[in-house]
Amino acid sequence: MYNTQSKRLKLIPLAHHQLLLSINDWSKFEQSLDLNPSTPLIDEAFKIEMSEAMNKYWLPNTLAYPELYHWYTNWQIVLKSTNSIIGTIGFGGYPDDYGSTSIGYMIFKDKQGNGFATEALSAMLDWGFGFSILKKVKADTQTSNKASQRVLLKTGFKYTHIEGSTLYYEVTKDRFTQSNVNLTH
Repeated sequence: MYNTQSKRLKLIPLAHHQLLLSINDWSKFEQSLDLNPSTPLIDEAFKIEMSEAMNKYWLPNTLAYPELYHWYTNWQIVLKSTNSIIGTIGFGGYPDDYGSTSIGYMIFKDKQGNGFATEALSAMLDWGFGFSILKKVKADTQTSNKASQRVLLKTGFKYTHIEGSTLYYEVTKDRFTQSNVNLTH
């Protein structure tokens, strides 16, 4: 099974068949990954967003681009100490002609406030920026989501603009590499 790891976390990208299993039978899905059972405590807004992503993005794109599924899928964030899922993270597709893509993440409500989002985001950026094609990653969050704003800033993202109640950020490979040195030392 393919994954990338950080000190406390393991991130597992889901292939098309794994996405389908996660929809149809969560328990069998976790068993298929040799994980302990988890209880996903997710805000209703995120549940809706994830359902839309599953049906309109992850499933069709992992089917269309099976060799590049890592860029188009939902990655499970697994806490190594419990071997259970505590959230999700993923890129918004293979980098475009300018070397840019987006990223999103979510930590289960009962696991928030422990630095897991920062650690997972840092691990994903480290993985993504390991490919020469990736030059820039964009992210957005709601103005009310102060925790997510802190996570983005800690991992080297810089604020670019606001549209309505959405704040937009981006990080380049060089900026992330510099900020990652500060995160690990």
